[in-house]
Amino acid sequence: MRLTVHHPVANVPVLWWRSVGSTHTAFVMETLLDDIARATDQDPVAYRMKMFGNEHPRHRDALQLAVERSGYGSRTLAEGRAWGVAVHESFSSVVAYVVEASVIDGQPKLHRVTAGVHCNLAVNPRTVDAQVQGAAIMGLSTCLAGSEITLKDGVVEQSNFSEFTVARITDVPEFDVSIVPSADALTGMGEPGLPPLAPAFANAISRLTGKPVRQMPFNLA
Repeated sequence: MRLTVHHPVANVPVLWWRSVGSTHTAFVMETLLDDIARATDQDPVAYRMKMFGNEHPRHRDALQLAVERSGYGSRTLAEGRAWGVAVHESFSSVVAYVVEASVIDGQPKLHRVTAGVHCNLAVNPRTVDAQVQGAAIMGLSTCLAGSEITLKDGVVEQSNFSEFTVARITDVPEFDVSIVPSADALTGMGEPGLPPLAPAFANAISRLTGKPVRQMPFNLA
């Protein structure tokens, strides 16, 4: 496998966003892992567990917790739905998502999100839950049609939320957030819930359509 990185020079100012570079890093790496799993006829969870080996116990524990809570591998999904999986570490915390998604009238739909979180000592578990749900919904917004920022004649076309898509209450899935018990020194939770949401969602859609999802927002045409 060959990987190249390109840093194009653009005359449009680009500033930081929640979770900084982990948004696109997680999307590329976690969708690539699913591509490899499908190409080699391996279960995406089993493949990740094998890749983690004994070197990444926090990743393994977070994913295992999400799998157990979601019923992945032991529960039959409703017709037209598929599982999607992604795991990512950012700000020294690991978040694993197992999601259920479908395609309705040509548009992706996220139904349920199960999170396994390893942030070491959780001082206030309810705050961790809230941060994960909020970050996941922000991540969901990046997947929905109409969430891109476009330019015309050097001017941004979107001026307000009437012209820009964010996840509304009808888009919000069910959530189940669980924390891996730990007494180790606490880590960050303000941003780690965002990066793995989009790739988990994309991986579910790819399993439904048979086509890889390569961009955000998703384009299923």
